[in-house]
Amino acid sequence: MSESLWHKPGETLSHKNACKEFGLTEDEVFEAIKSGKLQYRENYAHGNPYFRLLRSEVKSLVGELYGPQHLEAQAVKHQLQKINREINSLKRKLKSLEKQKAELIERQNQ
Repeated sequence: MSESLWHKPGETLSHKNACKEFGLTEDEVFEAIKSGKLQYRENYAHGNPYFRLLRSEVKSLVGELYGPQHLEAQAVKHQLQKINREINSLKRKLKSLEKQKAELIERQNQ
């Protein structure tokens, strides 16, 4: 694979995120690494090692193992999780802003 893919934003992901995003197990990822289906780079975060993988290779592995329907279903599931996370974050921010607004209105009326 091209060396430049390793440096493009969004083209790589950790083996942990590959498992979460595409519904793989760590054993499947490690087996694919050993068999040469996945290229990897070893990185460290706070002293803890993890494997960086190419997203395109992970997608092709998932398609090979489970079929394209699984890949699409996992993409939809992951997108829904991201949206729900964002909605919950916005709800928390809204609650905080409403509390600040109520305090300011109360202070203004005094």
